[in-house]
Amino acid sequence: AGRLDEGAFRGLVRRLVGAGVRTVTPNGNTSEFYALSEGERRAEAEWAVEEAGPEARVVVGVGGAVSGAVAAAEHAREAGAGMVMVHQPVSPYVSGEGWVAYHRAVAEAVPELGVVPYVRSGLVGGRELARLGQACPNVIGVKYAVADPVRFASVAREAGRERFVWVAGLAELYAPAYFACGATGFTSGLVNVAPEVSLAMLRALRAGDYQAAMGVWDRIRVFEELRAKEQSAFNVSVVKEALAVLGLCRRQVRPPSSELPEEDRQLVTKIVKEWNPA
Repeated sequence: AGRLDEGAFRGLVRRLVGAGVRTVTPNGNTSEFYALSEGERRAEAEWAVEEAGPEARVVVGVGGAVSGAVAAAEHAREAGAGMVMVHQPVSPYVSGEGWVAYHRAVAEAVPELGVVPYVRSGLVGGRELARLGQACPNVIGVKYAVADPVRFASVAREAGRERFVWVAGLAELYAPAYFACGATGFTSGLVNVAPEVSLAMLRALRAGDYQAAMGVWDRIRVFEELRAKEQSAFNVSVVKEALAVLGLCRRQVRPPSSELPEEDRQLVTKIVKEWNPA
């Protein structure tokens, strides 16, 4: 009916934490961030903190206009979150200096919180990140989501490989390449569906066992490619379809996303049943 399903949301957070996930990100892109109202985003942040408890860190996604991003970060602090992830500014006009100023406004408003910029544009380089890190000690990590491992390696070294925690922001398909270049974690939408699969890849990568990591990569490739096709048009829809197959939530997504075509729904069902043969 167009409302958030609080029970399903809380249940998914409990499922993640119970499986061993130790960092949870409400209001990320898989959370349909841009389709949520301010009140809904605040509710998600509060529910995530409550359900994660002391078992996991909560990194709340914030973004939009500077004033809104600052207010959301302040709310995340009040809700008990330890960190915020700052979504790439949505504007056709972003300068390097303006990018730094945007993130400084958020970081300086919540000096008690860790701040993680979400970098999706190749226009943001190591110099901008280094300037931001120098100005704001609480900018502690970078979620890097530019599909170019060579660019990532260069940016990390220019910004300070040891200065930030580097997170591969393009999920499991890119995680092995980015780990080889300095990442120590990766973000995931698939983890909502099959946490044991994502955690197996994380363990393998942290152990430097790339053969085992690529074994997981082979298992999840079709699922992730389905999310990425048509410029990620069905990124969230694939995840919610899989969760619906498992009976964990409804498949509906908000515009401008849409539900999967029937052929893709059948493929998702097949994949999920292979991961969960029981």
